Amino acid sequence: MILAGRVCVAGEPCDDPDAEFEPEGLVFSVDGEEWVGHKQAYLVLNKPAGYEVSHKALHHPSVFLLVPRPLLTRGVQAVGRLDEDTTGLLLLSDDGQFIHTYSSPKKKVPKVYEVTTKHPIDDALVAALLAGVQLHDEPAPIVAAGCERVSEHHLRLTVTEGKYHLVKRMVAAAGNRVEALHRSRVGGLTLPEGLAPGKWAWLAADDLARLAERA
Repeated sequence: MILAGRVCVAGEPCDDPDAEFEPEGLVFSVDGEEWVGHKQAYLVLNKPAGYEVSHKALHHPSVFLLVPRPLLTRGVQAVGRLDEDTTGLLLLSDDGQFIHTYSSPKKKVPKVYEVTTKHPIDDALVAALLAGVQLHDEPAPIVAAGCERVSEHHLRLTVTEGKYHLVKRMVAAAGNRVEALHRSRVGGLTLPEGLAPGKWAWLAADDLARLAERA
């Protein structure tokens, strides 16, 4: 592709396959499509329902079908998982330390979920989640880091654990049922306004700073 003149760097044709450049901020194009270089990839995806967070999806399309192939080629992975029917903020990166920091249960990174419940939310439900609910196979009660009743069927729940079906199990243990689940924030980073379901965006330096605020 380079020898054929299909690659331009900073607007000028590059015909040397061995040419070296600093990747961060490098602007280049292939067949007229422009790319900006990033030494590490830090992305946010607005995950839609009906996608599995797996490279080897079994029952639904893989969420990685929503990410351009060049990013997958460089090893971008999901930071943690969201259930197939859960929507919202999903981080992706090729930085191993970053992935560990924001997916390890030991790091206690707060994650905020917008929960739609089957039954009306009362004070007892909120109190139970803040006090801690006992889940099957867990040695100690799981305590919500935050819990707010937004409306009759809308609960805003903050957790710091990363256990399987955690929010659904916590709400069930408190006597209600999750009908829909959407992750709106991780750390101090809120899902960007205007980022449509199925779309992704690069995280800028200020996004990464907000992400780390409460991590």
